[in-house]
Amino acid sequence: MKRRWIPAAPLLLLSLLPLAVAASDPDPDTALPEPVRAVLALRDVPADSVSIHVADVETGEIVVDWMADTPRNPASTLKLMTTLVALDVLGPAYRWETEVYTFGDVEDGRLDGDLLLKGTGDPFLVTERVWELTRDLRRTGLEFIDGDLLIDDSHFDVGPYDPGAFDRQPLRAYNVAPNALLMNFKVVRYWFTPIHETGGVKVDVEPPLENLSIDNRLRLRSAACRGFQRGIAVNANETVDTMTFSGRFPDRCRRYSLARTALSHNAYAYGLFSAMWRANGGRISGGFANVPTPEGAEPIMSFSSRPLGEAIARVNKYSNNVMARQLLYTLSAEVLGAPGTEAGGRQVIEQWLGSKGLPLDSLAMANGAGLSRDARVSARDMSSLLTFAWRQPYMPEYLASMALSGLDGTLRDRLRRADLKGKAHLKTGSLDDVAAIAGYLQSRSGRRYVLAILHNHPDIHRGYGEEVQEALIRWLHER
Repeated sequence: MKRRWIPAAPLLLLSLLPLAVAASDPDPDTALPEPVRAVLALRDVPADSVSIHVADVETGEIVVDWMADTPRNPASTLKLMTTLVALDVLGPAYRWETEVYTFGDVEDGRLDGDLLLKGTGDPFLVTERVWELTRDLRRTGLEFIDGDLLIDDSHFDVGPYDPGAFDRQPLRAYNVAPNALLMNFKVVRYWFTPIHETGGVKVDVEPPLENLSIDNRLRLRSAACRGFQRGIAVNANETVDTMTFSGRFPDRCRRYSLARTALSHNAYAYGLFSAMWRANGGRISGGFANVPTPEGAEPIMSFSSRPLGEAIARVNKYSNNVMARQLLYTLSAEVLGAPGTEAGGRQVIEQWLGSKGLPLDSLAMANGAGLSRDARVSARDMSSLLTFAWRQPYMPEYLASMALSGLDGTLRDRLRRADLKGKAHLKTGSLDDVAAIAGYLQSRSGRRYVLAILHNHPDIHRGYGEEVQEALIRWLHER
């Protein structure tokens, strides 16, 4: 039977002025802070299900060392490794280039031929950025493309990919595959508005994609605006170019939205480019095809991404899985040569760790995003990685990429107590039966700590893990 999450009694989560905690002590009564033990006892969670490592980031003094060498699933805290290696290898000013080629004569703004887009892995080529790309292309004088949109995404070799392999949810945004010409994460936001006069529901699509069809079978029901997905069932055909919405939508909802993936990568790129091209006054007559860029071809334009230092904030603050995976493939392409692969990215990271004296024997990396049941790392190794990062010249960019306690990202609604707001830069991680957090905290005394908490236990993701984390963070803040 699954246990329901009930917030712990406030007294159990009150920060206590700590005594020194013995390092490597096998006895939880002396190795774990009292507030942590209290939460574990209240929730009937065994102490050996969690690993904790806390140290003073300046002096190296170990504050808590509990089962810190046990490899555990770190969930999305693994993104801290991928982003750190990308910062060190590529540099915070690194940019991806999306190149534009024309094949045919251009006269009076008309291209009598095809336009080709070649991607190199820009992880944040979202709708607004595609609009900027098409605007810049229009400024070259081009207006009408009398041919096809050609797509070259050969910079990455993803191979066969099943978006439903992880959890049988192929339409979820976190399951999107990497792609060298990834646009808007291949995600569509659907907006649902009740039409009381007809008893139906209006469905709006953002961004507008003319090659995506909507089969709207929704009807209204008299009910408050609540319930899983507000009663909406979402299904797609085999090519994911027709989305079917069925069910009964509560009539007291003013508006509701769902984000789901759609189309293939190439079809999505064509649909979004075409929409933004028309929005900027352009026209295109053809369809799309996937082709390699001919050798010796020269681009008429190159569209630069946002710098890596900005991109990793999207990865860590908001735990964007496909962006993290784009970084892994980019590392492979830049260091080992194109096409970038997942295995190549792991190889680059392993070589980097060895070159920095960070072997991380506990590491099993999988896809670089933490979206895996096979990923493993120890709390001590995670703490060592963060301690290394603290001493690097790009530390400010790395620190700023993490969520701020009580203020933004995945911590916006956590650690909101006045004395903790903004005092911690942390990366959260959550999967079924996994709760993790890692990063940096400034205590009330001004001391700075590096911390890693990795918790693997049935139902620990249902709130109990967060209680353990916050008990430790509040205790540590009082040091």
